[in-house]
Amino acid sequence: MARAVVEQGFVPPPYPHDRLGELRAVAERVPGGIIDASVGTPVDPTPEIVVAAAQSALRDATGYPATIGSPQLRAAAAAWLARRFGVEIDASAILACIGTKEVVASLPRLLSLRNPGRDTVLYPALSYPTYAMGATLAGLRAVPVPVDERWHPDLAAVDDAAAARALVLWCNDPANPTGVTATAPELAASVAWARERGIVIASDECYAELTFDVSGAAAAPVTALAGPHDGVLAVHSLSKRSNMAGFRAGFVAGDAELVQYLGEVRKHAGMMMAAPMQAAGVAALGDDAHVEEQRARYAARRAALLPALDTFGLTHDGGPSTFYLWLKQQDRDDAGWAIAARLATAGLLVAPGDLYGPAGERHVRLALTLTDEQIELAVDRLTQREEER
Repeated sequence: MARAVVEQGFVPPPYPHDRLGELRAVAERVPGGIIDASVGTPVDPTPEIVVAAAQSALRDATGYPATIGSPQLRAAAAAWLARRFGVEIDASAILACIGTKEVVASLPRLLSLRNPGRDTVLYPALSYPTYAMGATLAGLRAVPVPVDERWHPDLAAVDDAAAARALVLWCNDPANPTGVTATAPELAASVAWARERGIVIASDECYAELTFDVSGAAAAPVTALAGPHDGVLAVHSLSKRSNMAGFRAGFVAGDAELVQYLGEVRKHAGMMMAAPMQAAGVAALGDDAHVEEQRARYAARRAALLPALDTFGLTHDGGPSTFYLWLKQQDRDDAGWAIAARLATAGLLVAPGDLYGPAGERHVRLALTLTDEQIELAVDRLTQREEER
C-alpha cells in the first residue's frame, strides 16, 4: 500500500551558538583551557537575599502559583519601575514571565491571535535572534529594520507596506550585541512611530540596569514606559542584573489591556513562574545594593580587557552599555568568523557577529560574563599572543 507523501514541515535551524563547535575545539586545546565569552551567562554569585527568599518559599509551594504573578511580585516590580525610571504604573499592568526569552518567542503568536489581520514582526536587523524566531514560530513574517551607522534601527527605512502589516515592533535598549542605547527622545520617537501605525511596541529593556556612559560610569536608563502606556509592552529580566538566569524570572509591564489579555491567555497555557522564584524576584527587585555591585564588576572587567584587545588589534565598535563588547579588526575589514578564529587560538571563544544578522558580518561579540580570574588570564593571553607575532 502506497504511503501518502507528507509535506515537509518546520525544521528548526541550528541554534546560533551551536555553530561554534570547531572554534570551541580550538580554544579548548589551548593550555589552561577555554575562556568562553560566547554566551552572556552570568558567572557571579546570586545575592544571598535572593537565595534565602527562594529557599524560604519552598515549603509553601504546594499549590499552583498565580500566572500573572503574586501581588508581592507585581508590587515589587511597580516599585522598582518607579524608583529606577520614575515611571508610575499600577501593579495590575504587570505580568510575571518565566524568564524573558519565552516572552520574546511567544509574544507574536499570542498577539496574532488577538489581531489576526496583521502578519509582520519588525525587529532590528542586528539583534537577538529570538526576535525573528518568535515571528517564525508564530507563522508570521519576520522583517528586519535596517540599522544606521550608530547601530540604531532606522524606522524611516521601513517600507510602508511592511509597516501597514506590522503587528509588533521590537526595540532593545541597551542593545544586544552592540551595547548602544537610544536616547530618551529617540525611544519616544520609536514609540510614537509605532503608535501612529497601530503597531504594538515591545521594548526589550533587560539590560537597563547595565547602562553606562562613555566614561564607564553608570548612566540613567531609558524606557518605552516614559510616556503613555497604550500600545507599549516593556520586558524586564532579573537574569543579568541579579545573576538569576537559572531562576527564569522576569516581567512584562505596560498597556493594561494588553497585559490583562496576555495574562488570561498564559493562564490557559499554564505559563507560570514557580512560586519560590517569584519570592526570589521580590527580594531581588527590592534591593539595589547588589545591582550596584554587579554594575561595578562589569565596568571593571570592561576597563581591564579593552586595552589588551587593543593590543591584539581589536577595537570596540559599539556603545558603552551592557556587558558585551562589539569588536572589529583594526585597520582591516576581516570577517567576524576570521576574528573569532584568531581569538580561539588564544583560548578565547566569542560569537561571530553574523549570528545576530548579516549587518554584523565584520564583527564579533565578546561577553564580559567572565570571572575576574578569567579576565586576568584573557589579558595575559591576548598580550602574550600579540608579542609573539
